[in-house]
Amino acid sequence: MIKKIFKYWFPLFIWALLIYLFSARSTGVVTEIHWGDFIIKKTAHIIEYAVLTLLSYRAMKESGISKTNAALFSILFAVFYGATDEFHQAFTPGREPKARDVMFDTIGSVIAIYSVWNLLPKAPTKLRNLAEKFQLS
Repeated sequence: MIKKIFKYWFPLFIWALLIYLFSARSTGVVTEIHWGDFIIKKTAHIIEYAVLTLLSYRAMKESGISKTNAALFSILFAVFYGATDEFHQAFTPGREPKARDVMFDTIGSVIAIYSVWNLLPKAPTKLRNLAEKFQLS
């Protein structure tokens, strides 16, 4: 039981902690918005919350939750975590909460589940085998 918790839930905890630590860093005041910077930051939101969702999905599925419920709860968890992370940024110097960032977090989460459910079954065998190795399928 402890081994299963460590194998499936610990990576999720570590990833969530990394998200928290990165968002707790102060940033300088930005006066101009550069499109390149905007695209990089929003892409990072999408990727980090896609990973959070996949880790959550895997942990829940391996804990005996049905695939459907694991997918739904993983998306809800990622959206909730993204919203609380934005709230936390209200208290971080140089940061401000943005509902738009929660939207990008949600997009990443939905893309992750969509990919596992709809794209992965059609993917090349090597990719499907890799997903099985990580217990995503």
